[in-house]
Amino acid sequence: MLARDWYYNERRQIGLDSAVASIYDRHDDSDLRARAALTMLGVQRGWRVADIGCGNGVLACEAAQMGAEVDAIDISPAMLALADIQARDRKVAIRTQSAGLLSFAYKPNSYDLIVSEFTLHHLPDFWKAVALSRIFGALKPGANFYLRDIVFVSTPDGTERDVDQWADFSIKNHDFDRDSVVTHMRDEYSTFGWVIERMLVDAGFTLISVDYHAPLHGTYLLRKPKHGEQS
Repeated sequence: MLARDWYYNERRQIGLDSAVASIYDRHDDSDLRARAALTMLGVQRGWRVADIGCGNGVLACEAAQMGAEVDAIDISPAMLALADIQARDRKVAIRTQSAGLLSFAYKPNSYDLIVSEFTLHHLPDFWKAVALSRIFGALKPGANFYLRDIVFVSTPDGTERDVDQWADFSIKNHDFDRDSVVTHMRDEYSTFGWVIERMLVDAGFTLISVDYHAPLHGTYLLRKPKHGEQS
């Protein structure tokens, strides 16, 4: 058996986007968008919810305000510090965990909902599949996984055009600077939407809905089948 020193080091991604923390603070409607997503997902009091790659903790705190027991998970100490501030300001309780998709601690079949937004693309494709398998194992049968990520929607021959469109969209709409866009394309691991969809199904999920709603953005609603159901 190989030692775990061959395992991918998620923490190598810490600090690649130096402006990420400040970018998170620029979107005044982030709490409204988070609550809308959680309402759509049917969050109920007493649910166990994990937000993996929680960023500044807005969604995690919104879930806690709705009565959920929330694990806010991120590999970045700066992000977890922001999440703690959010929770303190809103007077809600969340549990923070310094970990990522490959390292978050969980009991099998324990979560009613897992959310991960713009985090999966930090992993190469093999490790994406490993992460999705871990998420599948952590969810209760019949529970949902809500995934948003940066993906290539078109065929490979349209990638250059799509990257230009995405860069322009991100700079104009999200205050990203050119260095942030370059860093993402050069040092991170976005892949094609059809690859993600195949990974999700192969991990055992039922694909409920897919929305490619902006340049290089994909949103996926998935369900872990109950015992005896077909995926």
